Amino acid sequence: MTTTPTTTLITGATKGLGLAAATQLAAAGHTVYVTGRDLDRARAVATAIGGHPLQLDVTSDDSVAAAAQVLRGQTDRLDVLINNAGITTATPPADVTAGDLERVYATNVFGAVRVMQAFLPLLRASADPLVVNVSSTLGMVRRTADPAAFEHDFPTPAYTSSKAALNMLTSQFAAVLPDLRVIAVSPGFAATDLNGHRGTDTPEEGVRAVVEAVTGEIVVPTGAFADITGVINW
Repeated sequence: MTTTPTTTLITGATKGLGLAAATQLAAAGHTVYVTGRDLDRARAVATAIGGHPLQLDVTSDDSVAAAAQVLRGQTDRLDVLINNAGITTATPPADVTAGDLERVYATNVFGAVRVMQAFLPLLRASADPLVVNVSSTLGMVRRTADPAAFEHDFPTPAYTSSKAALNMLTSQFAAVLPDLRVIAVSPGFAATDLNGHRGTDTPEEGVRAVVEAVTGEIVVPTGAFADITGVINW
């Protein structure tokens, strides 16, 4: 476990897994930037948990650039970026359109890249920079294609393919950014808005793997994928 508190920014931190991660890390003494599209909501959450609010819409170049500028005025480094913001679509699987994919990818894939690139200078100012991409085992083809696997029973083409893309981006950016540790972490099946609260874990339980990857309780080398059990095969 790391003994040095980090400065951590979490996207989509006003509810669900992002809120649970922000709450746990702030309680453990980390400096946590709570981001959200709604600044008032981010402020309310930050006040409640002892964090710092930051307006950030991962789908907007202007919003992300403005957030990076604000953060540069408050800190000289960013130790951890948690790309947590994620959405899905309510469109029935067989009816998913290119537009559905564009909307989901705008947050789950392009948003993660946009945020990482904007905060890269602050990350590089850290002695041990870490980017955690919150992914899913639903992005693993070998599991979604296996009738015996849990993931097989959740056909969501836009969401699953977005997480498969995020997994590949994690591997690729880890390879080309050797001065950063870039990892993907699959949380537990937590009951959140994303899945209509059908999850079997609470958000606090589900986010445990993400938090432990930050604190070092789960050791994840760059370019790797992990869940609560540790590193898993892509």
